[in-house]
Amino acid sequence: MSYEVKLDIFEGPLDLLLYLIRKNEIDIYNIPMALITEQYLEHLEMMKALNLDLAGEYLVLAATLIHIKSRMLLPVEEGEGGTEEDQQDPRAELVRQLLEYQAFKEAALSLSQRRVLDRDVFKRVPSADEIPDEPEEAMMEVSLFELIEAFKQVVGRMDKEDLLEIDTERISLSDRINEILEDLEREKSLSFTDLLRASRTRKSVIYTLLAILELMKMRVVRAFQSDPFGPIRIFPAVEESADG
Repeated sequence: MSYEVKLDIFEGPLDLLLYLIRKNEIDIYNIPMALITEQYLEHLEMMKALNLDLAGEYLVLAATLIHIKSRMLLPVEEGEGGTEEDQQDPRAELVRQLLEYQAFKEAALSLSQRRVLDRDVFKRVPSADEIPDEPEEAMMEVSLFELIEAFKQVVGRMDKEDLLEIDTERISLSDRINEILEDLEREKSLSFTDLLRASRTRKSVIYTLLAILELMKMRVVRAFQSDPFGPIRIFPAVEESADG
């Protein structure tokens, strides 16, 4: 495929690392480098296979993880023979960057969720007593990496016979985008898993994922789940009215 989805509007390499730490329920201060490096490289290979355009920062972090992993395999110099760098935890700088990035991201997310009264002016967050009860189930927005993880799981469970290429089939990314938009016009939301399973060939399965990513990039749809690593649903993106 010649089509590429640019990742600059999604998350970066530190987001992928934080996603893997959260997925594996790992203590950020005690990262098992062998496991995380292996899973990080697996995700890079999957993104390359899907023709997702990888920024250089992803490969730089991959090299950093491999370097840290190799340093942790070396024996620790005891006594005065080892330098301060040798005695320091090789993960310390990476942990510092992750914590700093996570703090900035959470702050940015908190600001983006507040109502804008004027340009760059945010009103205070209402107290708990002022917030009405939400009758609907709370939903969390899904990241790029969670979509890719769900894609891997669905494809892994599909029968190989269902993924045979059919030469007579003609499908384009624009066709798949239009099909998804037509489905969303009839339904309030769509199951990400059902969308993938409805595709009968390897090419159409991949185009379904790329179509969703393209629609997310254009801010036409958004992906949510009710609990971490739960079923993912695709919703139309609804812009807030000017009066809130």
